[in-house]
Amino acid sequence: MNDISRRTLIAAGTALAAGGALAAEGPMPERAGKGADILGPRNPAREAEDPYTVAPPATDHGTMPNLKWSFADSHMRLEEGGWARQTTVRELPISKAMAGVNMRLKANAVREMHWHKEAEWSYMIKGRARITAIDPDGRTFADDVGEGDLWYFPSGIPHSIQALESDVDGCEFLLVFDDGGFSEDSTFLITDWLAHTPKEVLAKNFGLPESAFANIPERELYIFPGPKPGPLAGDRMGGAGPIPKSFSHRMLAQEPIRTKGGTVRITDSTNFPASETIAAALVELEPGAMRELHWHPNGDEWQYYLSGKGRMTVFGSESKARTFDYQGGDVGYVPFAMGHYIENTGDTPLTFLEMFKSPRYADLSLRQWMALTPHALVQAHTKLDPKLIDGLSAKKDPVVPL
Repeated sequence: MNDISRRTLIAAGTALAAGGALAAEGPMPERAGKGADILGPRNPAREAEDPYTVAPPATDHGTMPNLKWSFADSHMRLEEGGWARQTTVRELPISKAMAGVNMRLKANAVREMHWHKEAEWSYMIKGRARITAIDPDGRTFADDVGEGDLWYFPSGIPHSIQALESDVDGCEFLLVFDDGGFSEDSTFLITDWLAHTPKEVLAKNFGLPESAFANIPERELYIFPGPKPGPLAGDRMGGAGPIPKSFSHRMLAQEPIRTKGGTVRITDSTNFPASETIAAALVELEPGAMRELHWHPNGDEWQYYLSGKGRMTVFGSESKARTFDYQGGDVGYVPFAMGHYIENTGDTPLTFLEMFKSPRYADLSLRQWMALTPHALVQAHTKLDPKLIDGLSAKKDPVVPL
């Protein structure tokens, strides 16, 4: 090794050591002359993920419930062919309206035939899958879904999910259920039902000899390797005809609301008619951009962060406010009607989903409200220069730039 290479390695090592020391220190609960350092045990890596929890802004005040959970902290259920983890009211107690499941299936693996008491809404994160279902009238559904596609199965509708071959070896997706008390372990599974029904009853029901059921699984399969699916047309079973409202939707194919700071795609029962209990928005914020100050008049908001880094402050009335930091894989939650904003604090786009237990998406903009209220009244409240109030745009801009 020559001297130049040796000096380069030493310099790099010194820089890494310094960076590691800074990372190890993490943020301190100090801001504007208030607070003090931490003398006791610490978790610097965890603190670095939530700097505004460690050192909140002066505008935070009062006691607010926790509005953040990371799927990284959820129990991982490992199965042959994939895994699943969930965020429910048990992990995030404030999340009473909705619950979520993050699931991964390897190519050809099957999330076995099943149904739920709750409706199931899903966003495909990566890869491809084939989904099938039938309705009470014997009408059938089958479709292949890919990245950015949605599906929705109403409560009680039996369905299946099978991963297809892709460049990521199968698929990964987010499932959202319209009840925070949902449990993935309480799913009604076909193998579980068959295993707990006497074979003579199965024989009588299907008109087959008991011997036909000698090899049924003794316990649920849940996720398991399956046969490679053939062409989609072969899995469209006919029955009483196709379902009248498609259970799938191409969200990324929608023309977004475009602003200088990012984009928003809204999907609810108006453009995805089957989705009767869950409305959603896919939001992308450019670095420094912000989802404007707003609130929702029709329910709690369940968020899933797909990529990037962001920060949200939630205003809960009674002089209460709290700020949270989020990154990919985190769940955020905003209780009904609470005011909030979301800001991109990273140097890459921040992408996240907003979900609501509602057939329609609705929000109210603070800026639009002020622009469309008699300006003398607004000035009396805010003490802003009347000329500035007159210049407020009455158009709702869901994303504002840096």
